[in-house]
Amino acid sequence: MLTRRTLAAALIAAIAMPSLAAAQATTPSAATIERKLEAAPRVKLRPNERVTIREFKRRPDLRRMARSIDIQSINFAFGSAAIANSQYDKIETIADALRRILRRDRGARVLIEGHTDAVGSFQSNQALSEQRAASLKRTLVREFGVPGHALETVGYGEEFLLVRTQTENWQNRRVTLRRFDDFIR
Repeated sequence: MLTRRTLAAALIAAIAMPSLAAAQATTPSAATIERKLEAAPRVKLRPNERVTIREFKRRPDLRRMARSIDIQSINFAFGSAAIANSQYDKIETIADALRRILRRDRGARVLIEGHTDAVGSFQSNQALSEQRAASLKRTLVREFGVPGHALETVGYGEEFLLVRTQTENWQNRRVTLRRFDDFIR
């Protein structure tokens, strides 16, 4: 729940450090997203080492080896998974990159990971992160024509914080796009 103190701190931070407020609104370019998701894999698994999608989602060690990019610019209302039309320009950039990757490699698969900050209960953050990842997938598919078969979703709630804090921090509220086709049977 947002308190006056939390809101005041956020406003002061936005005024005192405008680069932080601006960073939240910056989406990587389609070219940057493509470059990150098409970079050479950090590791090449042998066929007998490959795993199921379900196992990949549960194994942070494998996910860390996959090509990925954090997207911190999609702004959700507090406690909501709805994506406002005002966010569609940002999502279109993501969709452009994904469609180009898929045109070159029809077997490309991308995991959309939802993350939250640590405000609220573990259970509510877990559910919210899952809903936000699903909402982004739905928007990419329905509004921007990204093939649904190429996208998987998972929510990690507050499990993998970028900034270790129990207070609100916009850097923790993000989605991560992670290319996983190199890891799956």
